[in-house]
Amino acid sequence: MATKQAGNSQGLSPQALADKRARDLAAANTPAREEKRAQNQKIGQNSKSDLHHTKSGTIRRTSIAYNRATHTRGEVNS
Repeated sequence: MATKQAGNSQGLSPQALADKRARDLAAANTPAREEKRAQNQKIGQNSKSDLHHTKSGTIRRTSIAYNRATHTRGEVNS
């Protein structure tokens, strides 16, 4: 296992890190993700809240702490 350093906090090997970055980039550029990103830019992000995309397709402004703690509400499949 590689040592943890900036840009590699999981301590991945160089090949695993390159593979992960390729997967992350592919996921970030899917049509669904691009649409959500465009919506966020149109609505306008700010540093005090997040825009939460709900399962119904609506968007609501929520506190950063609430939006990023989805694991405590069982919204994330681990």
